[in-house]
Amino acid sequence: MNLEKTPRAVKARLEQGETQILGKRACFSKNAVRRYSEKRSDTEYRLAFSADADRILNSLAYTRYSDKTQVFSLINNDHLTHRVLHVQMVSRVARTIGRYLGLNTDLIEAAAMGHDIGHTPFGHDGEQFLSCLTQSAGAGHFHHNLQSMQFLDVIERNGKGWNLTLQTLDAIVCHNGEAHARALTPAQPRKFADLDTIVRQIRAGTIDDVMPMTMEGCVVRIADTVSYIGRDFEDAVRLKIVTRDQLPDSCRKRLGATQGTIVFNLVTDLINTSIDQDFIGFSPEVADALKELKQFNYQFIYKNPLIKKHLTTVEDIFKCLFDRYMNDLAKENKSSVVYSQFLNGMEDSYPANHSHAEITRDFIAGMTDSYFIRQAPDHLRPTPINWV
Repeated sequence: MNLEKTPRAVKARLEQGETQILGKRACFSKNAVRRYSEKRSDTEYRLAFSADADRILNSLAYTRYSDKTQVFSLINNDHLTHRVLHVQMVSRVARTIGRYLGLNTDLIEAAAMGHDIGHTPFGHDGEQFLSCLTQSAGAGHFHHNLQSMQFLDVIERNGKGWNLTLQTLDAIVCHNGEAHARALTPAQPRKFADLDTIVRQIRAGTIDDVMPMTMEGCVVRIADTVSYIGRDFEDAVRLKIVTRDQLPDSCRKRLGATQGTIVFNLVTDLINTSIDQDFIGFSPEVADALKELKQFNYQFIYKNPLIKKHLTTVEDIFKCLFDRYMNDLAKENKSSVVYSQFLNGMEDSYPANHSHAEITRDFIAGMTDSYFIRQAPDHLRPTPINWV
């Protein structure tokens, strides 16, 4: 066999090629770090972050994206954005930015695909409901970014996890599309022990927000905002919750009034501002317009009582299911779905290293919207509405 044409030799050439194609601020595949060494065939000849992306794509948690709320839930409209579309948009937007800035698009793709895997049923509202319950039960604060790592690093593959790279997990844990910043500068390099400490601190409530350690992670974090801000507005226009004329004049002037123009103007400004810089960011004028657009969305969309009518019932279901599964675990009720559809087949290390509250958290967080509703008592099940 010609050794120069073996898969390992091709991989080495691809890794060497990155140093010639990518910029000096990129995270190179040869520097990827995994928690455990492995002899899996997919990493023998494939670039590390590309393998991460495929592992995430083939995870059970990724499959469940298709039935998870983005913003609007329990509305009969097939054209509203669900979590799976948002994730795909983040991946596309982030890879476009990364390509023009000379960054590693494999790492960007993996982080983008995995960043929201920990979201609960019913989006950020569900996240808040579950967090109240986990705190009361002694399991700390619930954050979907931490739960994304929990699924990918611990729960998937029956408790073995996917052994993703440190760089991918760091970008996932440190994404925060809700925080506003004109520019993002990567943190200092970390080790797995540092990332694990950050997770414990966020869960304990001693820190709220941490920057990614790679430029690629910063791109995913900012692309999260770029991807949802215009799309959520577009969905709200479709539902006649807002009109385009309501947008502040400064937003329309700088960003536009449609999803396409908003994304185009944000991405164009971001690339022009960030080329050959040590940060990822917008020009001051565009950053101010984006902040104003965020404030508009929060006031007229995310906090709008019209889309919150069903949430009291959803909160009641969270409480009901949390109490039910905690009780089933305490009584070792093996007929419960928490055993038959979650713990069954799991590695012994998982229940040994997790409290009942943590197991209940992980089970509920992984549910799709429809599965969550099916577990509820009949009298609590909300009915989707036909939006006029």
